Amino acid sequence: MKLDKKIFFKIHSWIGVKLSILFFIVCFSGTLATLSHEMDWLFNPDMRASPQNEYASRNLIAANFKEAYPDARIQYWMRSEEPYLCDILYKMEGDALSYVFANPYTGKIQGESAITIQRFFRDLHYFLFIPFQIGNFLVLIFGFLLFISLVTALLFYKKWWRKLFELKTGKGPLVFFRSFHRLVGLWSVPFTLLFSITGIWYFIERANVGGIGGEVNPKMPQLEITDLTQNNVADNNLSYNIDYDKAIAIAEKEIPGLHVGNLYIPYKQTDILGLVGKSNVPLVRQRANRVHLDPRSYEVISSQKADQISTTMWLNDIADPLHFGYWGGIPTKIIWFVLGLGISSLVLSGIWITMKRKNLKQKKIKRPLGVWKYINWAVYGIMLLFMYMSLINRYKASVEALITISFGWIVFIFLTYYIFVIRLNRVVKKNKA
Repeated sequence: MKLDKKIFFKIHSWIGVKLSILFFIVCFSGTLATLSHEMDWLFNPDMRASPQNEYASRNLIAANFKEAYPDARIQYWMRSEEPYLCDILYKMEGDALSYVFANPYTGKIQGESAITIQRFFRDLHYFLFIPFQIGNFLVLIFGFLLFISLVTALLFYKKWWRKLFELKTGKGPLVFFRSFHRLVGLWSVPFTLLFSITGIWYFIERANVGGIGGEVNPKMPQLEITDLTQNNVADNNLSYNIDYDKAIAIAEKEIPGLHVGNLYIPYKQTDILGLVGKSNVPLVRQRANRVHLDPRSYEVISSQKADQISTTMWLNDIADPLHFGYWGGIPTKIIWFVLGLGISSLVLSGIWITMKRKNLKQKKIKRPLGVWKYINWAVYGIMLLFMYMSLINRYKASVEALITISFGWIVFIFLTYYIFVIRLNRVVKKNKA
């Protein structure tokens, strides 16, 4: 039975055109997320650290934090794998969350922010700021769509392997961009496949298909305290009453070769102290190594070693490093960023080619998105609504931050309108004349 390549072309075009606005936002936000830590370093001097031979005592950092914020608590302690970045301590004061930057080499508290660039793009790419897991699944569906788009493209392109180095110039913009679209798409095949497969894995994990989500995300153990009079410490002061250096030494003894990174700080009396980090097992994220301690007795409650986890757990723990490209440090981040830009450009060039071809052929302005244009923009509007609600109510973002983010979206809307409306109108009018 001979395959009808026109069907594959229609499927490929439908995904790229009808869902173009959302598709681009998902792809481009993920691209920016790969270097979001570096953007924080670039735009926020308080987050910069000069690498030194030794780290400061964690107890010193905690003491400096307490001195600066005596009425707050540490909710989570993130140590970046990049040596040029500060630790980020999640500060809870009342119901307000903010991010405190501590120099890991000097222990000095260098600044505070309501939100970081990394957090903004993480939330945008993970769930478009849309709550109730609706945003999560909306983004994750694009993992399937990206995979289908890749397969259908390879099926309808004739002898695509012969066009790996073909870029047609001098024959007009339509021919050039069609050639460019094909060339970038072909060279992006391995990474498109990687992004789509990891995206599908995230969907399986989030939807708990076959119980995988529960298996790879076990609940943190809880303590059973029968005599609270022996542990007369107020809940909200637990983060200031932990010997972090001692806890880290115990964790690194529990898992040979472990370098403790992030800390999960207890809040309630029954909470444990969680320590995660990197070991000699390559590729996996920090959470592949876990040590859970009683924050009062420093007894090891449980531990997980990256070299002893199940295959399912291993797959889950390599998904993030592979998807965002941070497994090899700044070199792989830059590679992932460039290739992410390429994949994002496929969405833009694909819709531009489709719209221009239809308009030139029919000698009149035709919008191939049809009713899907309104669906795309409706979801985009909902996303913006929840984004501003989150920035204002949850993150307490500054006016400066809100203006900067708003300016970015205005530029996005303007460029979209200019390229796909103004420029195409000029082409149509020119051909009519």
